[in-house]
Amino acid sequence: VQLQASGGGLVQSGGSLTLSCAISGDTSSFNAMGWYRQAPGKQRILVAIITNSGTRYIDDVKGRFTISSDNTKNILYLQMNNLKPEDTAVYYCNIGPLNRVVPGISHYWGQGTLVTVSS
Repeated sequence: VQLQASGGGLVQSGGSLTLSCAISGDTSSFNAMGWYRQAPGKQRILVAIITNSGTRYIDDVKGRFTISSDNTKNILYLQMNNLKPEDTAVYYCNIGPLNRVVPGISHYWGQGTLVTVSS
């Protein structure tokens, strides 16, 4: 299984970006996909997760970020609106069983894409 993240860049505060994660390989045994981020000097944290049961977000991004997937194209998305400087981080996509994606111990990661939000 391979993941390829893209879509990061430099944006002004209040702007929007959409991250994409192209997924290839056999994912039939996986039931969760997520986006993590790692800000400079901080730990990597789970930002949003999507399963067959729905989506969940951390409080900091609720109402601003939307995670979605196109299962026909095997692409995971993260639509980010009203971006803030504190959203600046490297964003990583992840896939696996739910009990491994949530604690961040699934082995399948994208390479990361940098999002920089200027004030």
